[in-house]
Amino acid sequence: MTEPIVTNKFPEKTMPAKVVYRLIRDARELDATPRLNLASFVTTWMEPEADQLILESLNINYIDESEYPSTTNIQNSCVSMLADLYHAENPCGTATVGSSEAILLGGLAFKRRWQEKRKAAGIKEAVTPNIVCSSAVHVCWEKLFNYFEIEPRYVNLTEDCFVATPEKIAAACDENTIGVVAIMGTTYSGHFEDVAGIDAALEELNSKNGWDIKIHVDGASGAFVVPFLYPDLKWDFRCKNVVSINASGHKYGLVYPGVGWVLFRSKEYLPDSLIFHDNYLGTDQINFTLNFSKGASQIVAQYYQFLRLGRIGYTKIMRNCHAVAMYLGKALEDTGYFKVISARDPVPMLPLATFTLKPEYRMNGYDEFDVADRLRQRGWVVPAYTMAPDAQAIRVLRVLCREEFSISSARTFVEDIKNAMDWLTGHYIYTPQQLTDLKKTLGWKGTGKRAVKTTIKPGEPEVNQAAVPMHGGVC
Repeated sequence: MTEPIVTNKFPEKTMPAKVVYRLIRDARELDATPRLNLASFVTTWMEPEADQLILESLNINYIDESEYPSTTNIQNSCVSMLADLYHAENPCGTATVGSSEAILLGGLAFKRRWQEKRKAAGIKEAVTPNIVCSSAVHVCWEKLFNYFEIEPRYVNLTEDCFVATPEKIAAACDENTIGVVAIMGTTYSGHFEDVAGIDAALEELNSKNGWDIKIHVDGASGAFVVPFLYPDLKWDFRCKNVVSINASGHKYGLVYPGVGWVLFRSKEYLPDSLIFHDNYLGTDQINFTLNFSKGASQIVAQYYQFLRLGRIGYTKIMRNCHAVAMYLGKALEDTGYFKVISARDPVPMLPLATFTLKPEYRMNGYDEFDVADRLRQRGWVVPAYTMAPDAQAIRVLRVLCREEFSISSARTFVEDIKNAMDWLTGHYIYTPQQLTDLKKTLGWKGTGKRAVKTTIKPGEPEVNQAAVPMHGGVC
């Protein structure tokens, strides 16, 4: 082709299939390599047999139960298997589009039960319900609060504690609290919250005040880790007040994006008013998802992994991921540049390493964001970010240890991050006072990477630009 493609208007003409394929493929060439994307919890590799089943299911609409009954049976089997993992006796549940939909359903069930109890009691006073959770919750919880008009009661982190403790959770509850969130593996640092401790605190609180506050466990990451690495840890339906759990099949459930799951302890905790019936596809269909049509391929893929791996297989994979994370954490600390803030054995944790620069290296004028930028030049995608309130003064990097991230890959990564640090140390050689003087001389105003250079007035001394590191980190 000799002319650029118009992408902001609907095309008038057809194009050859091979040309379109090449154009789209070329447009994606500069994207990151999925297996080097250490920022993501999401699965990036499955076996060829699973890939084949996914291809064969791409044209199947999960919602058409009468036409594709095997898909419904497969989903129900997956729910039963998860119920077994999570120690539920009479559960109900469904596949969802990731944990986001699962969380919206869990939160909506909290609110609807609260509304129906108030209606039955004849209470007409207008109040806003609240949910108590850590400030480290995933953004999908913010969507729940916004979309469904629920007040968030955030329990903030501290710089020496990255989870919401049972005591702080209980202290934030009141008569309008409709539920509490307990996180099994925070996105920020991989720590598990004390579900059993929260359960005990709520049991005492409910008994004292006549309340009925229940727990939703956000197991987006941890619900496929804990049953295999820490089978004796009580976090699931063994805890009396846990009534719903979400899990991401596309994370440590080892399936491509995006499949999630939500399970309820029993039908008691899924109000009938949230369940819909329809018959315009040929049979009476029951659903309580937020959307209608969706592909069946990820549900089929989840079933493949359950049958293929079983408890033994998942346990082996999770142990390997954990071993890589432990190796990586120690290797990063051994470089002398970093402090690891994620949990270490024997404390239960997600298979990851969250780490921060030691203060003496940040004093050179670079930070975690610059380290991430240098790693990107080698193809590694590693997120740099600040922790949740009130620990946002801490800047960190995080590496997810997924199934395909081996010890060999971890060794290569450590060598690359050492090289990145050597480069940064060699190019950022200023003391804090020298940086201050340099900014003043150059006329830089502001701090960090938002500084703006002012024009040097006539008669002012020239600055040797060659002596200034060409990187935003010096500003």
